[in-house]
Amino acid sequence: MRIASLLPSATEIVAALGRADGLVGVTFECDTPAGITEHCPVIVHGLTTTDKTAAEIDTMVRELAASGAPMYHLDERALTQAAPDVILTQDLCRVCALPAGDVDAAMTHLNQIGCNAQVISLDPHRLGEVIDTITTVGEAIGASDEARALTTELFAQLRAAQTNGAAGRRAFILEWPDPPFLAGHWVPDLITAAGADAVLAAPGERSVETTWDAISAADPEVVIVAPCGFGLNDAVSMATDALPLLPSSAEVWAIDANGYTVRPGPRLVDAVTQIGRALSGADPDPEIMVRIR
Repeated sequence: MRIASLLPSATEIVAALGRADGLVGVTFECDTPAGITEHCPVIVHGLTTTDKTAAEIDTMVRELAASGAPMYHLDERALTQAAPDVILTQDLCRVCALPAGDVDAAMTHLNQIGCNAQVISLDPHRLGEVIDTITTVGEAIGASDEARALTTELFAQLRAAQTNGAAGRRAFILEWPDPPFLAGHWVPDLITAAGADAVLAAPGERSVETTWDAISAADPEVVIVAPCGFGLNDAVSMATDALPLLPSSAEVWAIDANGYTVRPGPRLVDAVTQIGRALSGADPDPEIMVRIR
C-alpha cells in the first residue's frame, strides 16, 4: 500500500500503525517519526514563520486568508511520481494544512494520466472523533487490526487519566497569544478528559479571538499556553511574555502544542495524561509541559 500523507497527524497515525514504510509522500511539517522528510519525498510545502512574532504571524495569516492566496502548495509532479494508492488529507482548517479541495482539483488532472488514488479526508472536531480517525486510516491502509489495538489502548489511557485528582479545577487553554485566542475543536476536551473544567472554551468549534479582560473575568485557576504550531521552547517564551496580561492568581504552564494539543493524532491522549498530572499537583513530563508560574 503506497500512502501519501498531506497531514502531519496522518503521518503520525500511519507510523503508529506500523506502516511508515508505506509512505511515499509527506508534508514539510511532518516530524514524527523523526527524520521522515529525509527519507520520503515532500509533496506539500507551506509558509515559513521563522523569526516572526506571534502578532506578525497572525497578520500574515489574516492577509492571506482575506486575499484568498494559498497557505500551502501541493507539488502535483511529486504527487504523480509518488503514485499513491491512498491520499490522506483534510478540510478542517486551511490555516493548519492543505485543504481537501486543493487535492480534488489536482486529482482531476491526475486521473487523466492514470492516478486513481483513494482520497480520504480526516476532519475530526472532538477528541473521540480524533481517535475514530485512527480506525478510518487503519481500514484504508490495510491495518485494521493494528488500529483496533491502538484505539483500545488510547481509550484505556483516557479512563486512567480521569482518576488523577484534577476534578473541579478550572483551566483555560490559550491557543494564541497575540491577539489572544481561546481553544476550539478537540483542545478543550483535553481538559475535560483529565477530569477538570475547561473555561472560556469552544469545544467542537473553531478557536476564536478573545480579550485579556475576558480571560481575567473567566477567573481560571490554571492557564495552559499552547500556541498553535509551536513546540515547548516557543510556548515557554510566549507564556513568559504573556504573564503580565494573565490573571495574577493563576498557575501558568506551557506545553508542546505542535506535538500534543493541536495535532489530531495519538499524542493528544498523552497530553491528557500530562495535563491531568499538572492539574493534580504531580510533575508532568518536562519535555512536554513545564510550569512558568
